[in-house]
Amino acid sequence: MRDWLRHHPDVKTIRIAAVDLNGQARGKRVPSRFADKVVDEGTRFPYSVMNLDIWGEDIEDSPLVFDSGDADGVLKPTERGFMPMPWLEAPTALMPLWMFHEDGTPFDGDPRHALARVVERFHARGLHPVCATELEFYLIDDSGRELRVPPSPRSGKRRPGADTLALRALDAFDRFFTDLYDACEVMDIDADTAISEAGLGQFEVNLLHSDNVMKIADDTWLFKQLVRGLARKHGFAASFMAKPYEDWPGNGMHMHFSVTDEDGTNLFDDGTRSGSDLLKHAVAGCLKAMPGTTLLLAPHWNSYDRFAPGSHAPTGIAWAYENRTAAVRIPSGSFKARRIEHRVAGGDINPYLMMAGVLGAALLGIEDGLTPPAPITGNAYDLDLPQMPTKWQDAIDAFESSPEMARIFAPQLIENLVRTKRQELRYMAEMSPQEMLELYLDTV
Repeated sequence: MRDWLRHHPDVKTIRIAAVDLNGQARGKRVPSRFADKVVDEGTRFPYSVMNLDIWGEDIEDSPLVFDSGDADGVLKPTERGFMPMPWLEAPTALMPLWMFHEDGTPFDGDPRHALARVVERFHARGLHPVCATELEFYLIDDSGRELRVPPSPRSGKRRPGADTLALRALDAFDRFFTDLYDACEVMDIDADTAISEAGLGQFEVNLLHSDNVMKIADDTWLFKQLVRGLARKHGFAASFMAKPYEDWPGNGMHMHFSVTDEDGTNLFDDGTRSGSDLLKHAVAGCLKAMPGTTLLLAPHWNSYDRFAPGSHAPTGIAWAYENRTAAVRIPSGSFKARRIEHRVAGGDINPYLMMAGVLGAALLGIEDGLTPPAPITGNAYDLDLPQMPTKWQDAIDAFESSPEMARIFAPQLIENLVRTKRQELRYMAEMSPQEMLELYLDTV
């Protein structure tokens, strides 16, 4: 880690940051000459900082605050090390952190540790999840009273409507996307294909699959910071908010995953179109845990505006082969690439919690040998299917009482997240739609 800074003598300040339950970066600015101390000793934040609401306020009834004297935890560097922050004007490095107790044991309220624990459970069974994410976001001119698509830096014109898979839509913001891919390269984020999507100024970027699940989650979180920061540098906004426009599609965050053995053989592939029993066990686990995981897939008030019939945001609990109306889709293609696409999450998720919930549910299905119902055909919105919670309050309650979530997450994390979301729910009830838009546009 020290070598990185020595090779970048122009970097005079660093940011050290951990990810809270809402996916927000919480940390400090440190002169780079003190970086060795952070590398060797870590730093200290109150435990409560990992459990703030979306405004950055303490959770009023949290035992992490006054009941425990607002005690400190120890923050240590993750394996990611230093990386540049290309969206800032001055050369700056970011060091991601995660939280431990004084004795070196992980702090259960840290979402990164929650994902690491799920990955360790896979590895203990000789299984290795392989994951990829697809992130949708809007480029937005938010300088006026109404949100609009930004004018193209090339032509100065605003694109009047959506233009799915249009090269001209990408070319209109070529300078932004060129800078974005250059930044991904220097940050070691494996960004793959970019496309224009169905919304006004909406795009999607895929991150390459990897069997390093922690890196994929890191990449997803870092990519969101990068896109938002770089857009501001270019004079407009970028948002992963689930539903920034009432009349345009929401932002999704689809996750693809398979499971391999120690030799890298895809255990979802049995040489047939239907896939292996292990794949079906994983599908069944995802479906059974869907009510409990909904809060992780749709963590905010605005998240539930995205769930609407005909919106490509699934609401029914079902799976299918090559069918984008299903919550869980098995894509076509080479049998060797047989995988699950989990299509429910919005772009506003905390990737560590979302991936822990989805992978943890799949593992429960594998451990319990669950069998899914028959795959659906046709339009899932027209079928009589069990439904996910479609209200935030119901999703909070389902997460708290879910036996599947109790097997995936530490009790402290469940309690902390429920307290956080119930506090946000109380405050959100007093806010106008415009105030919510202003809150969520840049934060999630």
